[in-house]
Amino acid sequence: MAPTAKQGQAVRQRLLAAAAELIPERGWSAVSTRILADRAEVTPSVVHYHFSSVQEVLSEAAITAMRQVLAVTDELFTSATTPAAGVDAMLASVEQYDGTDPMSLLFVETYLAATRDERLRAQVADLVTDFRTRVADWLAIHQVAEPAATAAVLAATVDGLLLHRALGPDSPGATAVLRRLVS
Repeated sequence: MAPTAKQGQAVRQRLLAAAAELIPERGWSAVSTRILADRAEVTPSVVHYHFSSVQEVLSEAAITAMRQVLAVTDELFTSATTPAAGVDAMLASVEQYDGTDPMSLLFVETYLAATRDERLRAQVADLVTDFRTRVADWLAIHQVAEPAATAAVLAATVDGLLLHRALGPDSPGATAVLRRLVS
């Protein structure tokens, strides 16, 4: 890769990293070109050189971060040897998120923004669908009844538990209930 291309890639990555930091800090709608440029230590014109809009930067940053979290969760879940161990692994993989941490807030902000942006909604829906499909395939291998529906409930439950954590309520016994779901 030519030095100019490498430099361009580095600037683009700085913009994406800055966007991923700013979404949970300020909220999706409060990130402007100026704020993003300042965080990435570039001029506002550089933002629009690399991306057609701030929305595009935010979307790409959020989808990339979400894809990484789901990949780790998926990897832990599918490395389990039983459905119950899979549930334990899925819940353990999200223990690090208390609902107020940057990644939890990035998810919440992205889900909210997706309600107003059809393209982003489709991207988030693709992530969710891909994750559910991988979990359903794993559940089918382990002969869990209704694997697609069970995967959808597991994914939605994890999302809901994370949202509830931000609001404060504990979810005692959730693991036991989810284990029964896959038994």
